[in-house]
Amino acid sequence: MSLRDDFVKFIQQGNLVQLAIAFVIGAAFAAVVAALVADIITPLIGVVIHVNFSAWVYTLNGSVFMQGAFLNAVITFVIVAIVVFFLIALPYQRHQNAVAKKKAAAPPTTRACPECLTQIPLAAKRCSACTSPVEPVPPAPPAAPAAPAAPASS
Repeated sequence: MSLRDDFVKFIQQGNLVQLAIAFVIGAAFAAVVAALVADIITPLIGVVIHVNFSAWVYTLNGSVFMQGAFLNAVITFVIVAIVVFFLIALPYQRHQNAVAKKKAAAPPTTRACPECLTQIPLAAKRCSACTSPVEPVPPAPPAAPAAPAAPASS
């Protein structure tokens, strides 16, 4: 394979394309939030506290410090961080916790070989790695469904 073919294969991988799409959507979302903050939120805050954030600058020895633009950037960052947390991070964390609980609740399907400590199926009679004979373990019975709660008497 040539270097060009390797590069084309790399570009066509699903993860890279998904990452590129996520980056473009994220940049567009950040631009919308920045416009929302600069054009709507900070002017509303300015009406309440009587400050024009776009003209809020400080000059020192010819250097201009733009506190209003910085405040807009901070508010934009906070809004984007909150949205990412509630729409992406929190649901992902809940999903991961549910998967972990499901894995923890599932009965084991393998065990360690007493000779070489390789993981083998519970019903195996011989280790596939060291070929030593092992006693099969009967599978665990399925868990009984939870009994319905009795109605409270009043």
